[in-house]
Amino acid sequence: MNLDNLYKVLEGQPKFRATQVKEAIFKQLIKDWSEASTLSLDLRQKLNQECPLEINADISQSKEKDTSKVLIKLEDGEEIETVLMSHKDGRHTVCVSSQVGCAMACKFCATGQMGFKRNLTVSEILEQVLFFARLLKEKGERVSNVVFMGMGEPFLNYDNVMSAIDYLNDANGLNIGARRISVSTCGILPGIKKFTQQKLQINLAISLHAPNDKLRSELMPINQKQPLKKLMAAVGEYVHKTGRKVMFEYLMIKGVNDSVKYAQQLATLMADPLFMVNLIPYNPTGVYLPSDKKTMNTFRQYLEHNDIEVTQRYALGQDIDAACGQLANKKKNK
Repeated sequence: MNLDNLYKVLEGQPKFRATQVKEAIFKQLIKDWSEASTLSLDLRQKLNQECPLEINADISQSKEKDTSKVLIKLEDGEEIETVLMSHKDGRHTVCVSSQVGCAMACKFCATGQMGFKRNLTVSEILEQVLFFARLLKEKGERVSNVVFMGMGEPFLNYDNVMSAIDYLNDANGLNIGARRISVSTCGILPGIKKFTQQKLQINLAISLHAPNDKLRSELMPINQKQPLKKLMAAVGEYVHKTGRKVMFEYLMIKGVNDSVKYAQQLATLMADPLFMVNLIPYNPTGVYLPSDKKTMNTFRQYLEHNDIEVTQRYALGQDIDAACGQLANKKKNK
């Protein structure tokens, strides 16, 4: 799908055509313009030629069927990944990529090993969600949540990410509530400051993964230029101006950041009552190993005993290489 081509085709058409087309894409979730019965045959044929809706993708599903991962091939031959996580409470969360590759070079991340290729367009971001929306429609279900936690750094593709969110949130689009949309950044300070001014109540998440500058700089090179003091100040300003909670994502990596010492440091860092921690089992990418359950439980209990709000994500999709970048890297290496 190419929205630029779409609007070019609609030039000269009555204004209501744009509404019909948007409804066909995001409400009816059509896969081919021939299904858009409200449009003329000539227009449908032109749209199929200039703006086809087919998504070139390979899908794999975990044994538990709670995670599906898709490798999408873009028009220029580049590939991106997106993941659907289906929860027991009926939620369906799509984890979206914002770039092809990533320039942040985090040591624990498979995408970081790819290097940066380019930003995704608004259309390329949206079709990740549309792929799963179409799939779920066949079962009478829908995408309930979207998280920008896939390949790439969303705040380095800020404008396209926010434009895509407009479509996702629009009542005439996919109609996903703002509070069900989260954007995760590794700490791009200008992006956090711009995000603070957004009127939509979108959730902010911070990829933290270490509670001190020494360890975080070793794991995440961005911390060398934008250390924790500056990051926490920017997040504090966001909380002050918006009154919204901020989630700090913390990968639990065996023998690296999972000791009680680091739990103590993290508890000190999480002083604001609107800060919360999401402990995430590390999905192995060949560099590190995940913390064991006992260690994770001890770490979590320490935080809880110090009145830190904690959630713990369950490990999903390890059998289908669900960590972002794994499929693309494997295919490239082959």
